[in-house]
Amino acid sequence: MTVTNIWSGEKMYSAFQSNNDNEDTLPFSIDAPGMRETVDIAALNSRVKFDKTDVPFDQRQILGDATETGLTRFAGRYLPDYDGHQKKHPKVFEIPFNSTNKWALVILNKKHENGDLTSYIKGAPERVLAKCTTYLKDGKMLPITDEFRKEYDEAYNYMASRGHRVIANAQKLLSSPEYNPNTPFAKTDGNYPSAEYCFISLTSLEDPPKHGVREAIGTLRMAGIKVMMVTGDHPKTAEAIARKINLILGETRETLADKTGRPIEEIYDDEVEAVVVHGDDIDSLQGWQWDQIFAKQEIVFARTSPQHKLEIVKRAQALGHIVGVTGDGVNDSPALKKADLGIAMNISGSDVSKEAANMILLDDNFASTVKGVAEGRQIFVNLKRSIQYTISHSTPEVIPQLLYVVVPIPLPLSAILILVIDLGFELFVALSFAWDKPETEDGLMRMMPRKPVNDNSILSIKKRALRRTKTLRRDTETQQIIPPSKLSNLKSRIQAPFTRAFWEDTLERTEGETLVDGKLLSYAYLEAGVIEMLGALVSYFVVFFKNGFSPSDLRRAQLDGSFFTKSSPDFVNYKGELLSASKQVDAFGQAQSIVYLSVFIIQCFNVFAVKAKFSYPFGKSIVGNYYNFLGILAGACLGMFIIYTPPLHVVFGGSVHLSPLYWLIPVAFGVLLLAWASVRVVLMRKSIEHSRVKDIKGLMMFPTMRTMSMRSKH
Repeated sequence: MTVTNIWSGEKMYSAFQSNNDNEDTLPFSIDAPGMRETVDIAALNSRVKFDKTDVPFDQRQILGDATETGLTRFAGRYLPDYDGHQKKHPKVFEIPFNSTNKWALVILNKKHENGDLTSYIKGAPERVLAKCTTYLKDGKMLPITDEFRKEYDEAYNYMASRGHRVIANAQKLLSSPEYNPNTPFAKTDGNYPSAEYCFISLTSLEDPPKHGVREAIGTLRMAGIKVMMVTGDHPKTAEAIARKINLILGETRETLADKTGRPIEEIYDDEVEAVVVHGDDIDSLQGWQWDQIFAKQEIVFARTSPQHKLEIVKRAQALGHIVGVTGDGVNDSPALKKADLGIAMNISGSDVSKEAANMILLDDNFASTVKGVAEGRQIFVNLKRSIQYTISHSTPEVIPQLLYVVVPIPLPLSAILILVIDLGFELFVALSFAWDKPETEDGLMRMMPRKPVNDNSILSIKKRALRRTKTLRRDTETQQIIPPSKLSNLKSRIQAPFTRAFWEDTLERTEGETLVDGKLLSYAYLEAGVIEMLGALVSYFVVFFKNGFSPSDLRRAQLDGSFFTKSSPDFVNYKGELLSASKQVDAFGQAQSIVYLSVFIIQCFNVFAVKAKFSYPFGKSIVGNYYNFLGILAGACLGMFIIYTPPLHVVFGGSVHLSPLYWLIPVAFGVLLLAWASVRVVLMRKSIEHSRVKDIKGLMMFPTMRTMSMRSKH
């Protein structure tokens, strides 16, 4: 943070050369009225520390609050001996800044004409000005008038509207003998000077957004994630910063009133999409007002306390939002703990906030959360693909077993081969989905969250709450007195399976996406599963037919129950040919082998078919995962080893006589599966486009300029 402007004695000064200031802004001079007092307050009413004190001031690292660090840097430029100045005026009493008071007070052993002590106060301008009765102008203390307040408001709005943090400074020259170095000051009983101060100046500090924050918020908004700012700054400052970082693009009621010239009372709530809520109003908000606030797309809470931050989290969760909270201070810990995802800062964060959080940003950069969201969404998709791929082979395993029992036909797939499928090549390929890349260039960051919050979801939550309330009321009416110890048990009964409310909640349709849903099961069992089952059965009957067995022969042989073993008698097929026991065993081995290989081969095509959601199952994004091919290669080696190794036929029942030409049958069904996946993409395109986030006009997706580092060099 860097000091930008100072307003004192009804005059505006610029702390550095800037092209954005008004023409009547004066260059800063330490000899100008009120400037030396402003520098003294910045240097002496401070709790910062230095990493070293034996080096020049500009080479030190300042340890402390960001605002005080900026003020200390500013004061150090105009104090030849910073350390000596502090030692010359030791602290007698101090009240550090806190989120309740929003000001910091210090009493120093600093002599003046009427005594030995001087009190300095700095903090939120409205809080500091409330303690002042006079203001300093040209070295004279003048009473605060309405004209001064008007000038003050204009200066305050000028600073805050530029997105600068504004600090007010005031002093009180404590006169003797009422105050002396031995006066017992105490903050617990209010025994310290808290009124009749002299207003000195307003100091604005620019806190430029970190590099990448603007793009990060823009990306999150394009991903359907609502980003809210909760700050202790003035509403004007908060709104100006929010407009710099893509958080507010539209009009608030205040800005729309200014543009149209209409009174703010005549601006309807549905005319604007942005809202800036003052912390003083939060405590009095009703439930329906919270609903109106969270219905907005752009939300800023200003002049808030830690209690307000916790209340905001609770209210958002009550509407079904999955809430992530960033924070670094001790006061942020309750909100971090309550949030679904508490995000603490590693560098600037306190130990308490880190302990309360679920995740810690090592670089303290909010932009890192975007990578986390993208990674989390991709993990969910990859896990879903793995499940979808894995259960697709259930149909070609189960249906042949049913035919073996119902028709019956010789067992198409033995139990040992099913285990090889489930624990063999399927395991390798299913694990390889963990390395899948995003399917499209923008990945999943243009899709709505899996559990979107909209009017329907909020209405559903309120209906469920109403049903539970009615159930609870119905249960309580049947009992005259309910002991407090049994009340919690009564509430838990609402979720019991035998209650109406439970089944209404369970069977109610939601718009949220789950890991295993109807679309996944439909694809796995009814679409890809059926294609794989048909491919396996066609291969099975073709192999048997080429070996002299028609489907009716298979049914007749299986009903007899004495064939397809080494001790089987000769079998007379539909042509009248005699098939020996060895021929029967070999044909049976080939048939089971081709069913096993059919499942494997079609599943190799299914690896790429399950990825086809936004685009066709071709292209670099689909086939770019080399681990998929390693999994397929491992499965192929396992299959060839089992089928074409004679000693293993005793266990697995394969056959070395299985011609590779038979592989073409499952290959054809694999191509059919890819064709169906392409058709499926076309059929689902409208629903996918509907779930994509619409373009947001006005987003600035170019990098944030590092302006302050350039200014500090000048």
